[in-house]
Amino acid sequence: MEQIVAPQVLSCTVDMNEGAALLKKANRILVMGCSGGGKSTLSQKIAARFDLTYISVDRDILWLPGWVQRDKTEQRSLILSMIEGERWVMDGTNPSTFDIRLPRTDFVIWVRMPRLLCIWGAVSRWLKWIGRTRPEMAPGCKEKIDWEFLRFIWTFEEKFTPRVVAALVEHGPDVPVLQLKSRGEMRQLLDLLGRPA
Repeated sequence: MEQIVAPQVLSCTVDMNEGAALLKKANRILVMGCSGGGKSTLSQKIAARFDLTYISVDRDILWLPGWVQRDKTEQRSLILSMIEGERWVMDGTNPSTFDIRLPRTDFVIWVRMPRLLCIWGAVSRWLKWIGRTRPEMAPGCKEKIDWEFLRFIWTFEEKFTPRVVAALVEHGPDVPVLQLKSRGEMRQLLDLLGRPA
């Protein structure tokens, strides 16, 4: 008989007001979520608002020119050097590196937009940057979209969420997590962050 394993639950999920208050004090922030959800834009706005170093996993760690993926050992080495900084916001999911990132993280923002919105975000981004490289990507990685990428976005929640939750529980059980599930919640957070502490 097959054993049914109950899904793991995040114990450190916070609401919007508590999350905004904690974010104002955080020095090291991880922003994660599906492609096309707006995590890079949000990360850059938070970095500018609080004068934090912006680290893009795609640009600074994962990709080499021409969409060549960097060696995993080198990726981990780069992450280790970057997270030694005292004040940063890191934009990128990749649960396989949570073991080194979460222990240095003060706060996690999980951008969990509906998949149709993420598809639209990816397509509109491609239309805006077609034939060019956007600033949060590695040089020589011109904006592209294909069925494999769209399928990745479409199945992200069911395939990656269990891995993300398991990694958060294992490597950052005490790190507060704020989940944003709509553009309205994202705007609300930015509005709260704009107010004095």
